[in-house]
This record gives sequence, C-alpha cells and structure tokens, in this order.
Amino acid sequence: CHSIRVNAHSRGAREEQARLVADGLRRLTEHCAGAGLSCIVENHGGLSSDAAWLTDVMRRVDHLRCGTLPDFGNFGKAGGGSFDRYEGVRLMMPFAKAVSAKSYDFNERGEETTIDYARMLGVVLDAGYRGWIGVEYEGNRMPEAEGVRATRDLLLRLRAERASAPATPGATATPGAAGTPPR
Repeated sequence: CHSIRVNAHSRGAREEQARLVADGLRRLTEHCAGAGLSCIVENHGGLSSDAAWLTDVMRRVDHLRCGTLPDFGNFGKAGGGSFDRYEGVRLMMPFAKAVSAKSYDFNERGEETTIDYARMLGVVLDAGYRGWIGVEYEGNRMPEAEGVRATRDLLLRLRAERASAPATPGATATPGAAGTPPR
C-alpha cells in the first residue's frame, strides 16, 4: 500500500485540537515515512469534517508524506452547520493523496442524486489530481455492491465524456494524463 488512513475526528477547542492533531500526525507521518508510506486523513466526523480546519492541520504538519483523503460526503462545520462539499474538496485537494467518491442514490440515468459528480470530478481534476479514486456507497435503496458498481460506472462514464470532449483553451488535461504527483 502507499498510505495508511487515520481518523482525526476531534472534539474540543478548535485551536487546541488543531495543535494536538498536527503534533500527532507529524509524529505518525515521520514513522510512516521510514516505511515508505504516507499518512492520510479523511474528512470523517467532528472537526475533521470542516475542510478549513483540516487543511489548517495539514499546513501545520507540513510533511510531504502527510495528506488528505477527500470524501465527497462527510462535510460539516464544527459546532454544527454544513460545509459546501465542492468547496471542501477544493480546499483539501492540494494535500490529496487519494480521493473517496461517495454516493448515496442514483436516478434512472445512472446519475448520483445528492452530489453533482461532473462538477465534483471537475474539482478533483482541476486540482491536477491524477491518482486513485476509491468508491464508496452509503445509500439504502440498493445493495452495497450494486451501489459501488453504479458509482464506478458513473466515474468511468464521466471520464470517457471528459476525454472525448473537444479541448478548450485553458482547460485541464484529460483524466489519465501525466501530472505532477499530489503533495
């Protein structure tokens, strides 16, 4: 494997938790680096679901082997409220070492009904990311394996559509194009 995924689901004072989590992540990342691994954090509850907080933690850790695992779901603000998922993924992408494409439900055309996948994939690709995208289904209308396949199929369809679209000035490269490895 290239990474271990850790959970920074933290409660308490925002600043204190950022300091403590960054310290722990730095230590763990240095240990992982010795084994040739990266240490990645998913937005996964508590303060970690606040992308602004998590990216602040990444800046504090400041290690090439520490990064994020942006999940298309799992966004919120500490203390309650919502955090725009597209903005959250955009903020996390400069640190991304993997991406989790979460889905909840699909319409008859195979499009996710909660998340605009074309827009989200644009956010991911516009950041220059060309690495792995994991697939996750959290819906309850279809069996999990079927939901995972539907998510995978949607991503493959969007990749094919994007690859066959005419190039426009200033547009990002098509998926699969060589790019700089994510930080």
